[in-house]
Amino acid sequence: MAALGADAPAAAFEGRRPRVALLSTQLDMAYLLPAFAELFPEAEVCVQAALGDLRTIDAAVCWMPPRGLLARMPGLKLIQSIAAGIDHITGDPALPPVPLCRMVDTDLAASMAAYVCWAVTHRQRHMQDYVASAAAHVWQEQPVEPPGAHRVGIAGLGALGTRCALALHAIGYRVSGWSRTAKSGLPGDIALFHGESQRAAFLADCDTLVCLLPYTPETHGILDAESFARLPRGAHLINVGRGAHVVEGDLLRALDDGQLGYATLDTFTEEPLPADHPYWTHPRVLVTPHIASRTPARAIARLTRINLARVLQGNAAMVAVDPARGY
Repeated sequence: MAALGADAPAAAFEGRRPRVALLSTQLDMAYLLPAFAELFPEAEVCVQAALGDLRTIDAAVCWMPPRGLLARMPGLKLIQSIAAGIDHITGDPALPPVPLCRMVDTDLAASMAAYVCWAVTHRQRHMQDYVASAAAHVWQEQPVEPPGAHRVGIAGLGALGTRCALALHAIGYRVSGWSRTAKSGLPGDIALFHGESQRAAFLADCDTLVCLLPYTPETHGILDAESFARLPRGAHLINVGRGAHVVEGDLLRALDDGQLGYATLDTFTEEPLPADHPYWTHPRVLVTPHIASRTPARAIARLTRINLARVLQGNAAMVAVDPARGY
């Protein structure tokens, strides 16, 4: 993806200065301005507090944009997510029918793979116990289990899930994957499952379950008591998908009764996670603040330029998604 930025046809912007709006209810999107100035110099880029005439906005670059705002931009031609997911945009009931694109970037995938490999290893090698021992000045060894004896299942084999599966496979873990439809192109010793009929068999083979599913109506609450019961007792859950994949009460009960041994959680239904949420104090939960991966600013600017150029020339945008399907 990185090599494509310079290939966006400059002819698409001849005779016009497109206006790009940076929209978010959670982030200060001004951090993107230097990258847009460098890689999309043809554009006038404005932050949410200084949008001016909404009728002249050509593209919206978004992370949790204000509901209803996109519908007030009659000239809008492109909605660009700054993340791999789009559910933070499609939740707007007034979403206008213009091309909606997600991010696919090599650095984004590498960051996710690094986080997931850390999360798997952190629990599988008992690193949380070593941290406690070090704080107490205690020399205490924990059982050492080789990676090949530990089964890691990746739920969701899109670009990010596939990259994580390959990274864990390279370390030596026994890796499997589950997706809505059949996948191919992975090493032969990565077991592949697909469809609802094969989900139970997939879950039964997971000492660690990594959720990287897209968020859709079908995957809402998919990590529930039934799913946890199908995992081997004491399994580790890593959720880097969306907070709404998890039924929180079911997760806490599964942790309390030992069906789940640990949970590493990076995404939540409410962010920032409220200070009084039980996850913070649960001894078997590790919370990270939605930092598993971040799209580099230059990649966002580059892909926005490519996609708007393509749309203006009557072509399909890259990585365009079906809002009804959710990915």
